[in-house]
This record gives sequence, C-alpha cells and structure tokens, in this order.
Amino acid sequence: MANWNLPKRVELADITVRDGFQHEEKWIPTTAKLWVLEELILAGYRRLEVTNLGNPKAMPQFADSDELLKGIRESRRVEKVIADVELTAVTIREKAVDRAIEARAEGWGPDRILMMVSTSATHMKKNSGLDHAGYWAEAERCIRKAHDAGLKVNGTVSTIWGCPMEGPTKLEDAVTFTKRFLAIGADDIEHADHDGSAPPDRVYAYYSMVLEAIPDVARHVAHFHVTRGWGLANVLAALQAGIVRYESTLGGIGGQPANFFEGSPVSGTGRYYYQDPNNVGLVSGEDLVVMLDEMGIETGLDVDRILATGRMVERIVGRRLRSETLKSGRIPKKPTGF
Repeated sequence: MANWNLPKRVELADITVRDGFQHEEKWIPTTAKLWVLEELILAGYRRLEVTNLGNPKAMPQFADSDELLKGIRESRRVEKVIADVELTAVTIREKAVDRAIEARAEGWGPDRILMMVSTSATHMKKNSGLDHAGYWAEAERCIRKAHDAGLKVNGTVSTIWGCPMEGPTKLEDAVTFTKRFLAIGADDIEHADHDGSAPPDRVYAYYSMVLEAIPDVARHVAHFHVTRGWGLANVLAALQAGIVRYESTLGGIGGQPANFFEGSPVSGTGRYYYQDPNNVGLVSGEDLVVMLDEMGIETGLDVDRILATGRMVERIVGRRLRSETLKSGRIPKKPTGF
C-alpha cells in the first residue's frame, strides 16, 4: 500500500436522523430520533444533519423539526459537548432559510443550513420548483442573510454522475456549479451521488477535477448512495483522490422522502426512483467506520458504540438494514477459539 495516496485521518458526519429517516413510511418517534442523535454525539460525531425545515405537509417525518432541535440543544446527556457539535438543517427554499434564521435568533436553531442545486435542469425544477436562474438568485440572497445571522451554509451539488430523469450528465458542469456556489458565499460543498449512479472510476476522476480547481479539502464533502452497491468502493476512490470529509447513515438507510406515510399517500418528492425501501440509502456508517479502522485511517469515533447504536436503529425502524458489520462484526484481533 506504499503507493496508495490515502489520508491518515478523515472527518465523518452522520445524517441518519434527516436523510435516513425521511424515507421511512412510518412515524419515527421524536424520542427515538433524539436518542440516536445523543448516541452519535457520545460516539464522537461532531457534525450531524438533524432535520429538514421545509413544509412538513410534503415530508411529514419532519413535523417535529422544532421540537427535535430544541431537544438536542437542551439534552442533559450531551450538555458537556453540544457546544462543539455542528447541527445542520436542510433548507432548500427561502421560507425554510427564514425559519432557520428565526430559530437561530431564539437560541435553538441549527448552526449550518443546506441548499441544493442539480446540474440537471429537469431535476432542478422537480426538486426546488425553480429553474437554475431563479434558484441561483435565491441562493445568493439566502446565503447573505444566513451569514448575517451567524449561520454557515452548505451548497449541495447533485446529479453529478447522472440524472434519473435526463440520463447522463457532465462532470465538468458539477465543477462549474461548485465554483459558483463558493463564489456566492457557500462555506462548503456537498458533492452528492443522490441515486447511486456513480461508478468508482468516475468518482476518482470527478474529485481529482474538483481538488485541482479548489484544493482546500475542508470545503468538500462526499455523499454516496448505495443503490447499486458501490458505496464503499466510491469512498475508496474518493480517499485516493484526496477527499477527507464523508457522510453516512446507520444501516445505510435513507433516500427520497417517503410518498406513502402511516397508511396514506403523501406527496413526498414524487414517485420513488426505486420501490424497494432497502434498495436505496447511503453508505452504511457502521461499515464505513469499521473499514476505515481496519485501514488504519483515524476517525476519532467509538466504533463499538456506533455498532450498538446501529443495532438499535434496526429496532426503531423494525427491519434488518444494510450494514454488513452488524451481521459479521469487527475483525477479531486475537484467536477466538472454536
């Protein structure tokens, strides 16, 4: 491995409670969401995506967004470290940004918000309701006032490796969008393989292009889905390219917001890209931390506590999830006997 270009340490963020639970078709209790957040913090995570401040009529899993943000701020279990934790809320449109700013002023809001552009014009319109020109104007305005309120802003670039509506996209367009987001003030960029269409060779090619254009590794976050099973292979490709920030969910859950909830159809974000709820989702956080640990790459996380939390998330959602290490465990470090 002497010729592998791998970082010695990476920074992992967990987005189970937002991206993970949004795909669930039954209500996840607020107390369960809060418990998961607390356990992740106690395991060492310092970046967490908590909720979506958009309209809960379309995404009912987020009807408790205010209660959840207040709950983690006031939690006795993590009160000694919560000041060091960056909490993110998704705010695709301006009304949600305004909610975040108001909550921030009241002392319980997020530290960081997320806005998103898609390189695909069709996906852009479907996801936000605006075309590119309209969204860029709104994003610039929102970033300005978010910064005035003391909020960081993540700019997410999506459909980098392909669009489920339009088909193939150009990697160069995503680099251009990244530059534009940073030019209007975004603090960092999430590069999203939102539907699992990125093969590892194009992941390496893309991140090599990105880091050549914007070499500050602190600005870049990798976000991979595992629809086709390539998630950890893509992490390895991104590691070789030089990326050091990654997101994941426990059990690899998540995906497009549910369009069927508690026995009734809801709008969500439209038809599923994939119908099987276990055929979508992100890189498994359990598998990711175990793999990095075996590779000698530091994360600063309590691996065993993360595995224990992952087992409880399976009980919360009521089914077996996609973590292989929850089935197989960590690699033994001493003889186990027979």
